[in-house]
Amino acid sequence: MIQIKSFAFNPFSENTFLLYDETKECLIVDPGCYEAHEKEELCNFIREKELKPVRLVNTHCHIDHVLGVKYIADTYGLNFQFHKMDMPVFESTEMVAQMYGIPNVEMPITPSAFLDESDVVEFGVSKLDVLFVPGHSPGHIAFINKEQKFTISGDVLFYGSIGRTDLPGGEHETLINSIKTKLLPLGDDFVVYSGHGPETNIGFERMNNPFLT
Repeated sequence: MIQIKSFAFNPFSENTFLLYDETKECLIVDPGCYEAHEKEELCNFIREKELKPVRLVNTHCHIDHVLGVKYIADTYGLNFQFHKMDMPVFESTEMVAQMYGIPNVEMPITPSAFLDESDVVEFGVSKLDVLFVPGHSPGHIAFINKEQKFTISGDVLFYGSIGRTDLPGGEHETLINSIKTKLLPLGDDFVVYSGHGPETNIGFERMNNPFLT
């Protein structure tokens, strides 16, 4: 059974996720750890739980989701994967860091391979399906586990809200279409672990999210 641990990191309060199962193998999603104490907090949890990080993946590559990528990759000897259509976002990391006044940002490592909707992310005895859900960014993906009924959805769908679409590569109609055709059909009992803020579920958002009703 997959266990999920979340951390709120960096000035954007971005949610970083660790997923692990009974084998102790661990998947790291969207590492946003930037400050030294944030890196220490994440690594302490991994050490205390005796976890073995084996995969490093991102839902997308906006700066708040990649601030810890190089550190995690270097610390645990991991490759880095995301959707190829987010390469322009990835390549703009240093420029965006300067724009936001974020100093000493380490450029994320170049991805070893890309993820697409047909792919499955495996760790331990667990599997996550990949969904292509663009709109917030051009190559945004979400990770789905049908057995336990949850999605790590990045910045697509939030509690009572949706991802912003005013950043380069964002498109409102595309985002709404991704939510309605890819996430809502998962079922009302699916838990949504978002890139910011608290978790929610598909049923609540279907009935109450002002962007979807």
